[in-house]
Amino acid sequence: MTACALETAAEDDGAVSRASFTIAANGAYAARLAGSGEALFPERWTLDGPEPYAVPLPAAQPEDPHAQLLPLVDGRVLIGRRVGGRYVFSLLYPTGPRTGELPLGAVESASLRLLPPSPDGACAYALAAGEHSTGVWRVAGGAGAGPEHVAEVRGRCTGGAWLDRTGRMLALDRRPPGGGPVKTVAVDLERGGEMTPLLQITDGSDDRLLLADPDSGLLLIRSDAPSPGHHRLGWGVLGSSLPVRFPECLRPADAAVTPFAIQPGQTLTPEACAVALRIDAAAGSWVGLWRPAGRRLHHLAAPEGWLTGAGLWTREGVLRLPYATRSVPCGLARVDPAVAMREEPVQHPVTTQSTQAECAGGEPSGRVVTPGVCKPVPLQQAPLTGRTARG
Repeated sequence: MTACALETAAEDDGAVSRASFTIAANGAYAARLAGSGEALFPERWTLDGPEPYAVPLPAAQPEDPHAQLLPLVDGRVLIGRRVGGRYVFSLLYPTGPRTGELPLGAVESASLRLLPPSPDGACAYALAAGEHSTGVWRVAGGAGAGPEHVAEVRGRCTGGAWLDRTGRMLALDRRPPGGGPVKTVAVDLERGGEMTPLLQITDGSDDRLLLADPDSGLLLIRSDAPSPGHHRLGWGVLGSSLPVRFPECLRPADAAVTPFAIQPGQTLTPEACAVALRIDAAAGSWVGLWRPAGRRLHHLAAPEGWLTGAGLWTREGVLRLPYATRSVPCGLARVDPAVAMREEPVQHPVTTQSTQAECAGGEPSGRVVTPGVCKPVPLQQAPLTGRTARG
């Protein structure tokens, strides 16, 4: 399964901020801050049974709204609490009528954010912003007794997406120490944070990675390269030298579009992946479905009480959307994309001239191919005229 934390359209330095609903790497559990006002408490959802159910994990006192949660695949929930100038981490788990809590230690930082769940499901990582650099910390699952500093990346880093299934390669959106455009870099956590460029569309463009799927190599990107000053949603393929494409259908009028989940299991077939998107407009928020091999953005009404921007795909290709209402405090709506998109599931044999145009929303683009190897290499944007990309 591919899971994703709830994401909002609000941005801090271009990074999508994450709210407190997060789904574990294997899709079996989720966690959020439940309650209201000054009576907030962690709540763990179990998603892999016949019906979802929630278990409250209250501590001795209510949680601060800035507390961050991340569920592990074994059912425990990591919590990071801000205490003065540091963040204190513990693992929560149900123990009969009470909540068990295992302290893990603290990280000294005025600004720290948990990264999306590591693909291995057992470790948890966080970014700690400093004055001139950003620390990457393993705050759970390490060999030591407490949080471990695993890398230091020069500049201000935001975002965060995993590029492989082992939890080794981490993509971060980085602004250089002296300022300048944001570029996504790949950080090798097994080589002391060795950094290599990943997204370099143009020299002056802000290029951010929103989502990555290691199975297919599909990347969802936001950049102002096509039209400086106006960020657009595009897609590319990890390991490919072909240009990033910016479909017109992903730029609806008077609405913001943010991807939150990519269909997994489509090995080396990025054009076949279904992508779930959050669409925000004056009328509210709803769900969009799209495939690179299609030219349409399909609009779906969200279930009542949708935990906006949260969802996950099963390997069978079903989209699951969590929701909570007074009558159903823990619900999971299921969407079959083949029905919702009113089309047959995408077969992936041959890419024709017409489907090339569809992949780019009608814009000319480079020929769509399947890469033989998916590894981090710089993606660059050829001008939108069909010419071959550099590098």
